[in-house]
Amino acid sequence: MRGHTALHLGTLDDARVSVAYHQGATVLSLIADVFGGRSHGVPSQWRRMVRDAVPAGTGQVLRPLFDPEYSVIPDCVTPTASMPRGDVLVQCQQLHDLSATDLLAELETEFSTVVPPQWRPVVDRPTQWIRVYAQVIQAVWQAFMPVWERARPLLERETERVGSAVVRGCTDTVLSGLSSRSRLTGDRLLLPDPQNDTYALDGRRIVLVPVVSGPRTCMFALDRTDLVWIGYPLPGVGRLWDADVGPRPDPARDALTLVVGDVRARVLRAVGTPATMGDVAARVGCSPANLTHHCVRLEQSGLIVRRREGQYVRLVRTPRGHALVDLLT
Repeated sequence: MRGHTALHLGTLDDARVSVAYHQGATVLSLIADVFGGRSHGVPSQWRRMVRDAVPAGTGQVLRPLFDPEYSVIPDCVTPTASMPRGDVLVQCQQLHDLSATDLLAELETEFSTVVPPQWRPVVDRPTQWIRVYAQVIQAVWQAFMPVWERARPLLERETERVGSAVVRGCTDTVLSGLSSRSRLTGDRLLLPDPQNDTYALDGRRIVLVPVVSGPRTCMFALDRTDLVWIGYPLPGVGRLWDADVGPRPDPARDALTLVVGDVRARVLRAVGTPATMGDVAARVGCSPANLTHHCVRLEQSGLIVRRREGQYVRLVRTPRGHALVDLLT
């Protein structure tokens, strides 16, 4: 992991952990991927959905929030400031009620001396920027809301999974498997971040936020006094992608599933083009440990190979794997 911020957790047995369904975190992930140059792995059909929902010039409106030289989202406009409450329409109403004076005051506090060039259009016309920005947030949410509704069973299952793990004293298992971009090392949770900061949990609550977006999602805020929150890919989110590109074969009639089993059939289909373990785990809807088990068996059978590329492991279907899928599909 090149750059990371470390969260010192202390004794996990004492940690308070909860799950939040936060619509705003999902919207932020989508616009960061589509317009902000932050790859969260959002699938192409969802990217098109988001782009089609917003007016021309949206990228320029959002540029100040995701500029690579100085990326900052003031609390008064960030979709995640309300954590753990996450109703997007409520936040849109709050944006409509936000005064230019309050926004400018927060920018002055943030930058103190010189406002970066990308923020000058906001400073020059704050009322217009707030109005257009609120329209973008609302348009993305209205377009994506049907997907969110389809994700509810997965969100409910994730809440049950995390709650069960916490009750059994297995919080470390949950935290170690949040994302392919995070890592639990001893009592430290390492999260991708070029700032390389260090924080201590110090008795604060941990709010886990499953995000309905892409498999590379990793979002967090560790500087609040009452809680820390961590956004990560909703397990099984790949099933929603499949629903948007066509129906999945009936396992009872699908020859490939009958021969190799449901999970391994889905893995083989997911790696028609090379994909990382994290991408495949999200698409197939299983934990990294379970995916590794199935990939070992598929590799032993000569159907896939696993290739280490830096910090990622990429899965590649072999000619034998291609032939089997073609034959049984």
